Amino acid sequence: MQKITTLSSVLRRFIQGGSILSLSLTSLWVDAAGIPTLNEILVRANARELIGSANSANEGTVLKHQLDLRTVYRPGELLETVPGLIVTQHSGEGKANQYFLRGFNLDHGTDLRITVDGMLVNQRSHGHGQGWADTNFIIPELIGNLQYMKGPYYAHQGDFSSAGAVSMGYLDKLPKGIASYGLGQQGFMRGLVTKSHEVGRGNVLYAVELLTKDGPWVKHEDFKKFNAVLRYSQDTGPTKFNVTAMGYGGNWNSTDQIPARGVASGFIPRLGAIDPSSGGESHRFSLSTALQHSSRYGITQFNLYTLHSNLALFSNFTYFLDDPVNGDQFSQIDKRFQSAMNVDHLWVSRIKGIEIENTVGVQFQNDVINNGLLSTKERQTLSTTRKDHINQNSVGIFYQNSIQWLEKFRSVAGVRSDYYWFDVNSNLNVNSGNRYDSMTNPKLGLIFGPWVQTELYFNYGSGFHSNDARGTTSIVDPKSGDSINRVNPLVRSTGYEVGVRTAIIPGLQASFAAFRLDLDSELLFVGDAGTTEASRPSKREGFEVSLFYMPKDWLTIDIDYALARARFSDDDPSGNYIPGAIRGVGKMAVSVDNIGRFFGSMQVRYFGKRSLIEDNSVQSNHTVTLNGQIGYKIGSNVRVILQGFNLLNTHAHAIDYYYASRLPGEPTDGVNDVHFHPIESCSLRVNLVANF
Repeated sequence: MQKITTLSSVLRRFIQGGSILSLSLTSLWVDAAGIPTLNEILVRANARELIGSANSANEGTVLKHQLDLRTVYRPGELLETVPGLIVTQHSGEGKANQYFLRGFNLDHGTDLRITVDGMLVNQRSHGHGQGWADTNFIIPELIGNLQYMKGPYYAHQGDFSSAGAVSMGYLDKLPKGIASYGLGQQGFMRGLVTKSHEVGRGNVLYAVELLTKDGPWVKHEDFKKFNAVLRYSQDTGPTKFNVTAMGYGGNWNSTDQIPARGVASGFIPRLGAIDPSSGGESHRFSLSTALQHSSRYGITQFNLYTLHSNLALFSNFTYFLDDPVNGDQFSQIDKRFQSAMNVDHLWVSRIKGIEIENTVGVQFQNDVINNGLLSTKERQTLSTTRKDHINQNSVGIFYQNSIQWLEKFRSVAGVRSDYYWFDVNSNLNVNSGNRYDSMTNPKLGLIFGPWVQTELYFNYGSGFHSNDARGTTSIVDPKSGDSINRVNPLVRSTGYEVGVRTAIIPGLQASFAAFRLDLDSELLFVGDAGTTEASRPSKREGFEVSLFYMPKDWLTIDIDYALARARFSDDDPSGNYIPGAIRGVGKMAVSVDNIGRFFGSMQVRYFGKRSLIEDNSVQSNHTVTLNGQIGYKIGSNVRVILQGFNLLNTHAHAIDYYYASRLPGEPTDGVNDVHFHPIESCSLRVNLVANF
């Protein structure tokens, strides 16, 4: 068993470093001889693998089998397998999701770093909000597994990772092809074909996905999505590599958040929209490669990618507040070319009999961005508020070592330095300019144990998030003409955490973590601008508990709960509550398989109350949802699956905001009100899945 533990430990470290190749290795199936593969080994020894190799109580792995049994309404909800993380939506399906974690309303990804196949999903200086993380291009069937870690304690994690980081990687090959076709209520249709073939010394994998969906809304979303993947990989010898091309396109109508008073008065139905012309279109194309080379000098990993994305988004959150005649619809445009290169090297050295595992890395990223903010009516341009050309560059270097000082004590220490250059050319010359900033952050983890399959952790570290490049150079509000202050390019976060992980009970893995995180400046969503802006310093304190129990080989139970207290840390007469910050969140997933031809799963999600205004005088309600699926194996290669969403048919809210808006006939200054986006009503889908 010692060899197995060591092997999985090394692979886990590769995965943490962002290796695409190692992600795919952990998702193989049983071979022809019936010998247990690495995936089975990891499933059976998951708790033991983490104990003795994990650097904190908050990190973990979600295996492909667990992901396959989740019932998700949209691809981004796969991230809810991360303990304490909630994924929701406040507008049309084509938009990036809303994320909540560790006392944060993370908007579209401001402090949650998401990577897919080594590519950063978060987009900096984005037209709709800093850290925009759109996961609509993900094809769930291709994900090998999901890695997560929380807090600013990891030297290889850079921008946007203060609350946490999630990495996903695609498979290099499939045991059999997959042909899937699904139909459902609310205009749902999805088709997928994916297969891999041996070509020479490697494998070619391809996938094509088509999806349409209307949703329950009075104004149909008419969401249409296209996804394609083509990948070549070689997985033999000391050098392994893959080359991957991805393409995504989508367009949709959106039902944005609506005012509670409008529904109460009968002005609009609960599933209606004030401005039915809102919506958007988006596309994303990427080319990436990853290489991993092993030698007597250690293991070197190399990741290079380039991508082009384009978004045109039409929104109206205040209705007739600014323009009583034409309405307040605005368009946000973001076009970019993003390129990045990541290199790291791992080696082991010995000093006086003490083994030291060293990792050094360099991460470079360049973004060439054209974005704009336009006033529109029914998607037709009325005027230009601002247009900007941005060239943003960054270099991150890091070093980390892991030392086993004693049999029951080891340390993980690291340091990371980041350097940022901002070049903004605005249509308003006074808002153009150049900025430079840098930051160095230390990391430290102390791990004690294990004793009786139980390990203790202490973690400290500082990290950062970047601010929108336009905010670092702007001195005049382009809409009002008022003078404004430039924001700091980089904002520091500082975290502390203590935790415990145990597998003392057979089949049960449990972890507990208590944390504190301080931010020098909060990023908050601004309803009337549809973007994020830098705000006051803040602090968060809380705890998380996670339980994964597999009492039988056919039954798994996954439970997590998190509670956080989020406050601004300065004094202000308006109050110290952070609008939208999550307090309590809980999830339970039960999965059944290997009991003959039937299989199934159920997920219950609790989304707790949030303060919506600084003095806590207005709060959201909590939300409870239930999703589930039941499947039947017609044969060895054919399955039929019935999925149900919001089975309780709750009329709760997916998200809530509090701000001023104006409906026709209301005072010119508008009315402060709760604005909410409803949970989608109960719906069913049937999927036929065939392997070939």
